[in-house]
Amino acid sequence: MKYTTLPGTDIRVSKICLGSMTWGEQNTEEEGHQQLDYAIDKGINFIDTAELYSVPANKETQGSTERIIGTWLKKTNKRDEVVIATKIVGPRDFVNHIRTGGFTKAEFTDAIHKSLQRLQTDYIDLYQLHWPERNTNFFGVRGYTHDEAEQWEDNFGEVLNYLQEFVAAGKIRQIGLSNETPYGVMRYVEEARKGAPKMITVQNPYNLLNRKDEVGLTEVLHRENIGHLPYSPLGFGQLTGKYLEETPKNARVTLFPQFSRYHNEKSFEATRAYNEIAKKHGISLTQMALAFINDRSFVTSNIIGATSLDQLKENIGSIDITLSDAILDEIEAVHENNPNPAP
Repeated sequence: MKYTTLPGTDIRVSKICLGSMTWGEQNTEEEGHQQLDYAIDKGINFIDTAELYSVPANKETQGSTERIIGTWLKKTNKRDEVVIATKIVGPRDFVNHIRTGGFTKAEFTDAIHKSLQRLQTDYIDLYQLHWPERNTNFFGVRGYTHDEAEQWEDNFGEVLNYLQEFVAAGKIRQIGLSNETPYGVMRYVEEARKGAPKMITVQNPYNLLNRKDEVGLTEVLHRENIGHLPYSPLGFGQLTGKYLEETPKNARVTLFPQFSRYHNEKSFEATRAYNEIAKKHGISLTQMALAFINDRSFVTSNIIGATSLDQLKENIGSIDITLSDAILDEIEAVHENNPNPAP
């Protein structure tokens, strides 16, 4: 395994982070524990979860993933060996079963207290805002459309002040963002320059079918020393190639057709082209797609997810693959011809 640190801290994390959102829905508690055992044995020390999980979001399974991690922590007594990241939901209709407010002190108090209970820990290493409160483009929306009737008012400073109280209390160590745009990241940076705590990471979708963060966000990351935590590095399994010839019975998009973000015609066209590159050079499409992300200079840790140990083994093995200049050139040629088909 390779390691780095969360930007501006001494918190050492593996370059591959273990995602967990299927635990409690597609995976049982036992399977979640098996994945944790295997990943830790292979050197992974970074685990990402959220109060929303498992997915898809629903009242019956909400919080199940944190609970599964919590029972594993209690069973193994390895809390000091791992770095745990979790998230608070933003306001959206599909999470009204969790809460209906925004990022207020009361909402943070409720969310953090419950996450700590489920995780069976006294502190969270990295606490992230799962998505912004304001109207903006995320979750597959390509461009921003302004809403003149929007009720949200700028509260970036207030949010950071609320979070600072939990940092001071020892409940959370560091803070970060998710599904955030360059505008939002820079507004938080501006507040940090005034003395507020700094958002040190951004967890956004990033993969061969969605490199839109390279357009404006990655410059911010480099210049402001903020880390990128890519999620969906395989595009909900599209970049494994398993959907090219058939529809697998128990795959995520088969079970939950609403997750079809990476299944448009242009995405299939790009995936076929990337698959030909991988075959030409004797590696799997999965490992090529992951190795590409692992090597990006702005990436702090690549969040992988798997529903089987075989998938997990292949995903983790990508850390040992270095793509040649020839492969990278061929990837860029496909990207230039078909950029970001699944934003």
